[in-house]
Amino acid sequence: MEVNRFKAKITPYLFIGPAVILLLIFSFLPILVSLAISFTDMNLSGLANWSQINFIGFDNFITLFKDEVFLKSMRNTFFYVIIGVPAAVISSFVIALLLKFVSDWMSSAFRVVYYLPSVTNIVAIAVVWGFLYNQEYGLFNYLLSLFEINAIPWLEDPLIAKLSLILLTVWKSNGVSMLIFLAALQSIPKMYYEAADIDGANRWQKLCRITLPSMRFATFFVTVTTVIGWLQFFEEPFVMTEGGPLNGTNSMALFIYQEGFQYSEFGYGAAASFILFIIIILATVMQFILRKSDEN
Repeated sequence: MEVNRFKAKITPYLFIGPAVILLLIFSFLPILVSLAISFTDMNLSGLANWSQINFIGFDNFITLFKDEVFLKSMRNTFFYVIIGVPAAVISSFVIALLLKFVSDWMSSAFRVVYYLPSVTNIVAIAVVWGFLYNQEYGLFNYLLSLFEINAIPWLEDPLIAKLSLILLTVWKSNGVSMLIFLAALQSIPKMYYEAADIDGANRWQKLCRITLPSMRFATFFVTVTTVIGWLQFFEEPFVMTEGGPLNGTNSMALFIYQEGFQYSEFGYGAAASFILFIIIILATVMQFILRKSDEN
């Protein structure tokens, strides 16, 4: 009897144990190591000989907030979040809403079409969109030339380049959020809409009074994950522009990569990564607080 009780108690831990161990090794331990490294001047020579690593306190953090490149990358990241998150959430919701009202075979076909970019390699996407954005021979400028509109420097002007990367990323990331929204839409009981029809509600009223309130959790989940993803914006500027022109598309994640892996300033890059980590935590906590106040 005691053996059975012991087995019943230990069985859940055996199932979650491997996941917890992996989480500790590959998530929590790197965060602690990054925090420790951020207070040192560790670089490539220090990695080879630990005796050359010196504790410098908060010098890396102080220098970061005087570094114009880092400050610009921070401003760029906030620009990506402010423009990209609403665009990604709203567009994926609109796509899901439209797919709900089409026939089953069309919905299935378009779900595959919209989801494919999410699982396509970013390098392949960058090659295709690089041709589309080409200032002299790109398809976008060719279409504009048909209306006698001058060529747009899609990746050559800092502001336009940021907007171009946002457009690319929204197109690429719509698939996952669209599926979540579509699943939430399909889970809304039809009796709500039938009761609204009996009361004479129009489509706009049903959208505002039934659909949107019923999808609060899905919207909250998509918004939180989207904000976290855009704060870690890295692949698109890395592949498409390498942070240029004039660091105009550089992001905090790309800045961390450049400092840590291109310039081998591990301590400096770790300090920047910890600042990004704090920003992500604060943004996530703020969204949970707003959701809680909204529920109350």
